[in-house]
Amino acid sequence: MSNKTGVFDVELNLQDVMLSSSTIHQKKSNSMEIEKALETVLRQMRITGFRSRTISDYSLHMSKFQQLTGIKYLDEITTDTIYEWLGSMNVKNSTKLVRLKCLKAILGKFFDNGWIDFKFWKTINIKVDKNIKKGSTANDINVLLSLLNLNSFAGLRDAVAILTLYKTGVRINTLGQIEEKHIDFEEMVINLDGAILKNHEFLKLPIDDQMINLLRVLIKQNNKIRQRNNQSNQFIFLTAKGTTIHSKTTTNTISKRLNKYAKKYELQNINPHAMRRGFAKNLLNKGASVALISKALGHSDLAVTTQYLDLDTEEVANSLRNFL
Repeated sequence: MSNKTGVFDVELNLQDVMLSSSTIHQKKSNSMEIEKALETVLRQMRITGFRSRTISDYSLHMSKFQQLTGIKYLDEITTDTIYEWLGSMNVKNSTKLVRLKCLKAILGKFFDNGWIDFKFWKTINIKVDKNIKKGSTANDINVLLSLLNLNSFAGLRDAVAILTLYKTGVRINTLGQIEEKHIDFEEMVINLDGAILKNHEFLKLPIDDQMINLLRVLIKQNNKIRQRNNQSNQFIFLTAKGTTIHSKTTTNTISKRLNKYAKKYELQNINPHAMRRGFAKNLLNKGASVALISKALGHSDLAVTTQYLDLDTEEVANSLRNFL
């Protein structure tokens, strides 16, 4: 009896093993192949208008990831396989970070399609030491303004644009979309509605007497330019033909002019982003909190704001000493 029971138990155990193996095999067969998932995602990207370069990068990095790790199914992608892939690269951390962001973007699309249950890859990151770019100083701006011919339309427009960038911290794309309706001369503020801001939130920025006077003069000149070129708009910053300087890229008329001035006069820190950084640093030097500066810049993340502030070791030490 005991022998039969033992045989029976062995047979049961074998059945359990076979059943467990079958279940694993079934799970594997139900998991989508990476190649098939990627093919679908790339097709979705083409339909929604992604650049061919982006699509090519997605395909390349996922193929390299598969080739290195030897995995075939989506459920085989883990933090370990991602770290294995990253560890195999003999490149700078900055390059690894670019490739990791690409892989994360692909995995994010797999998640959006419901093929992956949770975003386990979000905790994976590559540390890259960033060189903090310098912001424009008041001296940089004054030197540039002294070189402009304010008696010409282009010189006047550029001067007002430079001061607007430096004294309000607006982005170059926002600058090109500012209209007369956004300027409140009585309250001395620029009211920026969400439609022209990156974060789509309303923002009110104060302006001083110098800017008020220059804006009034520029608007009068704009009216003459529009009339001469038969244009109808209310933009503050126009081309010589009376059309808006705004473009879908950051290389609009003002950007090009600033680049030209920087090269011609060998000026440092003269570009739209440097002026935005200079605005942030000025606020900090005058005692504004990082939270206030972040709000003025339209940032949604304080970590981004701190990168604008260009604090060196001595400044940090001296500032901290005030709190001891």
